[in-house]
Amino acid sequence: MKNVKIAEIPSIEIDPITLDIIEGALKNARHEMDAVLFRTAMSPVIREQHDEFPMITDPKGRMVVGQFGSYINEMMETWDETIEEGDVILTSDPYKCGGAISHINDWLVLVPIFFDGELVGWSSMFGHQMDAGGPLAGSLPTGAKTVFGEGLRIPPIKVYKKGKPVEDVIGLILNNVRMPEMSKADLMGIIAGCRTAENRVKAICKRFGKDTYLAACQAMLQRTYNAMAQLIVQNIPEEPQSFEDWIDDDGLGHGPFKMKLTIWREGEHAYFDWSGTDHQAMGPVNFFLNEEMFKMFIGVYLIMVFDPQILFNDGFYPLLHVVIPDGSLLHPRFPSALGCRTHALTRLFDVLGGTLARKAPEYTTAAGYGTSPYMLYSGWDGDGDFFYLMEISYGGIPGRPIGDGMDGHSWWPLFENIPTEYLESYYPIRVDGYTTVKDSGGAGLHRGGNGIEKRYVYLEPGEVSIHDDRWLTYPWGILGGTPGARSEKILKRADGTEERLPSKCDEVVVKPGDMLIYRTAGGGGWKDPLDRAAKLVEGDVAKGLISADKAKNEYGVVVGDGAATEALRAKMRAERPVVKDFDMGPSLEEILARCEEETGLPAPVLQAPLPWAKMESAEDALKRVRDQDKR
Repeated sequence: MKNVKIAEIPSIEIDPITLDIIEGALKNARHEMDAVLFRTAMSPVIREQHDEFPMITDPKGRMVVGQFGSYINEMMETWDETIEEGDVILTSDPYKCGGAISHINDWLVLVPIFFDGELVGWSSMFGHQMDAGGPLAGSLPTGAKTVFGEGLRIPPIKVYKKGKPVEDVIGLILNNVRMPEMSKADLMGIIAGCRTAENRVKAICKRFGKDTYLAACQAMLQRTYNAMAQLIVQNIPEEPQSFEDWIDDDGLGHGPFKMKLTIWREGEHAYFDWSGTDHQAMGPVNFFLNEEMFKMFIGVYLIMVFDPQILFNDGFYPLLHVVIPDGSLLHPRFPSALGCRTHALTRLFDVLGGTLARKAPEYTTAAGYGTSPYMLYSGWDGDGDFFYLMEISYGGIPGRPIGDGMDGHSWWPLFENIPTEYLESYYPIRVDGYTTVKDSGGAGLHRGGNGIEKRYVYLEPGEVSIHDDRWLTYPWGILGGTPGARSEKILKRADGTEERLPSKCDEVVVKPGDMLIYRTAGGGGWKDPLDRAAKLVEGDVAKGLISADKAKNEYGVVVGDGAATEALRAKMRAERPVVKDFDMGPSLEEILARCEEETGLPAPVLQAPLPWAKMESAEDALKRVRDQDKR
């Protein structure tokens, strides 16, 4: 960066009362960023579903409060322009920001925060744009083979200079999207959210003094560092532990793709090594995983599972070391396609949980629905107006140590659904039903949550796209819990015919009266289902969450007959095999052999390594990370 005076972080003590006040003010500012955006955005994905992520950093770019972790330093390493008060930087290119955003639909905004002429921090936010140009509405083609086939890639560029909009740049961007009015509203909402945080930080500096503010940021980061060091020592073993799971397919008929994670610690420092993960895919399921972002995911998981009172920020990042071989599914080489990367993103949490469970399974969860189901619908209505809808759906949350998994919930806790009234008011669509899928949650002492069945009736001619996974492999159960059910998609035509749709497909032509039945996967069960209280099982049957048959066959509960239940459970305990720590369902070989018979879809086939994307060896990747740590 040119001509930027970065504030020095003072070495002063700060009293706990002042620290708590500043911490509370920053937390409020972070949530106010959300509120400003939700009131300004036009797209339902941001306005209703909240697919956006804010943060406020210190002068070094370290997140003090927020959701998605540091990426600013890496972006600024290649920034060769000035940074001045009133500037706003925008980018949507994952390959230009080290994977800080992971596909081109995410528009990321950076706003520098100055006080008395010095850079005291940054506010930043990114949100999912419903369309970013390219050949298909939504810019998420399942058949893309490179990022060039997905849409407009915006390099880091100023859209405001010294507080004034750069109209030519903004106009060029909006000229390349299908709904410029909506995209502009969302972009300006993101900028307004960042401006709100900028003003709040300046107010804190004015009230308490710049040095006190910066010292408070450092104290919050250090406090999180100290707390995470204890969590690492308590919960991560020195002996390496590994776990693996699979992405079912890449949308082009290749798969499954293995994701493998190995963890260990060295003193207070923890290593997370993705060596053993398969090479990158030809299709768009690659996830360009930013190492700092993955540290954030680790922190979220450890903090929420083991000590939710810890403030989530970047303070613990120096304790974590992430190894991701270049050319792998999680670190693809340019110009790999990235549009369907959310399947690997969500499956990552299952793999992380499974790895941590190797030594302490009683403290971790089973697998969730492990994907990010999308339904996209576009066309021209009877008046000749273009319409486009994208909705993110949810599924079964896994059974957990503290209780049952939630039915039809988001894997990311702050996401929400789009209300049916909104969908039916603004789009040519009718929601015929929105329910849980009975019996889709894995059985357990704490049952897995059920998936969702949503029935969309299309009222205008158009095209539909689907993004989903877990149609082939199962969301695994843990400590005797059984796997959740898989996903499926059925298109019922108005003429009465039916067809089974793949989990990833584009340009499916629909006509008025056609209905899509969209079923998502359930979550795995936690611990022995025979230990679940019979009255809870009977309650689940009464609520329609599980059937009487499942109650009998998997829980050993004969509804309404306590004596028969006792006898059946005793018989089942005596006859069953040893309870497994992990129940992955049938083996991968069995699943592939029976694929078409069970799912109505052809089995994916292994993809040959791409000649232009040779994968880095595990040894070289680990050496690279250790060399970086030394520097």
